[in-house]
Amino acid sequence: MRYISNSDVDRRAMLDTVGLPSIEALFSDISEEVKSRCRPMGLPAKSEFEVARTLRELADANVVDPSGISLLGGGVYDHYIPSVGRSEFYTAYTPYQPEVSQGTLTAMFEFQTLICELTGMEVANASMYDGATAVAEAALLAERVLGRKQVVVSRGLFPHYRRVLDTYCWAARIAVKELPATQEGRTDLANVPDGASAVIVQTPNAFGTIEDLSQVKERLGEALLVVATHPIALGLLVPPGDSGADVVVGEGQPLGLSASFGGPLLGLFATRERYLRQIPGRIAGLTVDTDGNDGFTMAAQTREQHIRRERATSNICTNSALCALTATVYLATLGAEGLSELARINVAKAHYLADRLAALPGCELVFSGPFFNEFVLRVPHDPERVRQGLASRGILVDDPRWLRYLGIHDGLRFAVTEKRTKEQLDRVVEAVECAS
Repeated sequence: MRYISNSDVDRRAMLDTVGLPSIEALFSDISEEVKSRCRPMGLPAKSEFEVARTLRELADANVVDPSGISLLGGGVYDHYIPSVGRSEFYTAYTPYQPEVSQGTLTAMFEFQTLICELTGMEVANASMYDGATAVAEAALLAERVLGRKQVVVSRGLFPHYRRVLDTYCWAARIAVKELPATQEGRTDLANVPDGASAVIVQTPNAFGTIEDLSQVKERLGEALLVVATHPIALGLLVPPGDSGADVVVGEGQPLGLSASFGGPLLGLFATRERYLRQIPGRIAGLTVDTDGNDGFTMAAQTREQHIRRERATSNICTNSALCALTATVYLATLGAEGLSELARINVAKAHYLADRLAALPGCELVFSGPFFNEFVLRVPHDPERVRQGLASRGILVDDPRWLRYLGIHDGLRFAVTEKRTKEQLDRVVEAVECAS
């Protein structure tokens, strides 16, 4: 069905009904501070036909090269998706009231259980929209628990996570302070300011470096330790919960979800049981029915439709339940041994490429710390020029603007997954040498 806009007469009739003189008066409750942050979409103020043509031209600029090599990272990765992830699993993933569907509740419960086992935490919700909103919701949880209007965040947080966090905190009047990175590429946790409700650290971080979380929680006092992580890396790393994390969040896209030009994504959110009533989203629980048989039920849901609005902690609704179901099938298929093996393959291939690239004239790794499957390489020439040279050969790497946002002006970030063959990685080395 095509969209048919309201006429001036329609709008005037609606305004008269509510007793307002203009559209501006209708939105007068929105502060100028909020309005000043709004930006135009950039579409031409022309006819529907002309706008549609512009959108088609933009879409036609997307090129899919089956022989291309993706080394894109920064939170969304080109992992292999096994054929077991069949569409039959997903046809009825989210009835609006899940209480009527034991199948849906079972899947939610299994997802929560798997995420708890993966992160070393006690409770997990049935997913968030994406990793960025999960980080932001963790900051709001900490503010509710401690009542402090300040969070401290590592510079090594993905830039798009940071931008979402800043927006949430700006709206909630929460100050955000940043911790710098060391020469290893790790967060400098030596001087965490007092009075924070949470300290947010990512591992592996935006530089690819694995953070050392040992003894961190002991140094934070009452502040909650929030850890954002890569779920595939947890096949090898110590679970953040074992290092004292209070909240563990992450992006679940690597768990069987296609990159798909950046979405849909899947937010992971797990925490300690004592924060159960502060968790956003929904939680399914195991119970028994009147006949003594196992059954599943909606144990908690903090959406404003279900409890008093002032007590709601989130408006998460259908969220990414479809993506959560996909991740559940993926994790159940791999199992613990399969996930560990997958993580080892990622590490081995990433380090092979890093060693080869660092041996090229004028190239070196920016950071000396240990990394998982992502790393930053210093290149001898303009990173954007090198990136364009790689793109001309069908090799895709992240836009260096994201690294400039993190304070790195002469580097490119490479992410290597199990899909990359030795022949492809050798092609990358040759291409970087030529482009440099």
